[in-house]
Amino acid sequence: MTTSAIIDISTGQLLLALVFILTAQLSSFVFRLGLHRDIAVGTLRTFAQLFLMGYVLTYILHSDSFWLVVGVFAVMVTSAVFIVKGRVNEKQVPYLLPTFITMLLSYFTTAVFVSALIIGSAPWWEPRYFIPAGGMVIGNSMSALAISIERFFRELRQQRETVEMKLCLGADYREASADIFRGAVKAGMIPSINAMMGVGLVFIPGMMSGQILAGADPQVAIRYQIVVMLMLVGSTAVSSVAVMLLIRRRCFGSGEEPLLSPE
Repeated sequence: MTTSAIIDISTGQLLLALVFILTAQLSSFVFRLGLHRDIAVGTLRTFAQLFLMGYVLTYILHSDSFWLVVGVFAVMVTSAVFIVKGRVNEKQVPYLLPTFITMLLSYFTTAVFVSALIIGSAPWWEPRYFIPAGGMVIGNSMSALAISIERFFRELRQQRETVEMKLCLGADYREASADIFRGAVKAGMIPSINAMMGVGLVFIPGMMSGQILAGADPQVAIRYQIVVMLMLVGSTAVSSVAVMLLIRRRCFGSGEEPLLSPE
């Protein structure tokens, strides 16, 4: 006998899931990985942020305020930028502003395109569709950007002499850093592409799983998930390339000399 009713998870059952965190903590202590603090902080933030988001979404989903939806989206992007900053330890090159502007514009455009044209929600900022679509774009692309930016700075420092030699031979900053640029962008895009390779065969993605658990027709859930996978790869490519182009220019002075000091 099948039913579409959602099985509730009690507080006790939720706390039982902490066994996975205890396992991770034990691994960190036994093998001296030094991750126990990050695991503990991450667990606390997961509980706090998701419960808070649950209450916020309950209010937002019943709201018809355009400015509230857009404001929440802007807060999500701002939070993502500071998370990227926490992962990229760079003080010489001011990369936060171009990163924020590019993320805001590219993610907003992607979320509007999916919500308005592909899903066809009316209005296009319908929070039930716009906020989840924007959240998935922000979360996935944020990780890709952190990887790309960190790798670009690291490789540019490590290959500073090679870059300077190319500049001395007549190359401009684009030509001198082309290989580093391509490597950084590819590094950020690979996880999304790998996810496309394994989706449905190796794993069932979160959105599809959530819709099925909520009682949706698997065929409908599949269509939504396909849109999500394509959306994530596209948004990752656009945001990574745009951000890296802006950051790369800031890594060179007016005379096109590298501004990053060697390691």
